[in-house]
Amino acid sequence: MRDELKKPLGSLFEGEPDINVQRISEMLGLDEPTMLASVGDFVSRHLIEKGVDPNIIVIDFRIMRRDVEPHSPADRLTIPAKNRRGTIDVSLWKALRKAIMLKRKTSVIVEGEEDLAVIPLIELMPLGSMIIYGQPNQGMVLVHVNEEMKRWVERFLKRMEEAQDEDRIKNG
Repeated sequence: MRDELKKPLGSLFEGEPDINVQRISEMLGLDEPTMLASVGDFVSRHLIEKGVDPNIIVIDFRIMRRDVEPHSPADRLTIPAKNRRGTIDVSLWKALRKAIMLKRKTSVIVEGEEDLAVIPLIELMPLGSMIIYGQPNQGMVLVHVNEEMKRWVERFLKRMEEAQDEDRIKNG
């Protein structure tokens, strides 16, 4: 399953971050998403600096597992969450659900790692929404939240749960 997550879940924009943001911004203008979210400090910072202001940003103040200067616009509601590396903890699900339901500019600040937040976002966000996240050493990925992606997430989460059940049985 880890290999599956190493592949972009949507359209990959390779190259310079500023050019990627410009291209993504043009697509956003054409598609006008229901809701827009960004996952990751690097992507969120570049989007906001270039005038693309997602409804929800999910950050952990780390880029490539190195601490970075906190960057979250002051006019946003902040929702804390905890999430262990390589997992999707209940705390993260609840924080993302709350951010979506509030329908206002929100920063979900994750203690731990935010890398897998795109998965619950796909499940929780309304159809027609978009998510932008960073693909390490490659670029930015734009995911369209549609029925196909929601079905993919449902199947992925089921496999993830089955793998956890197998681990519990093996480890007694």
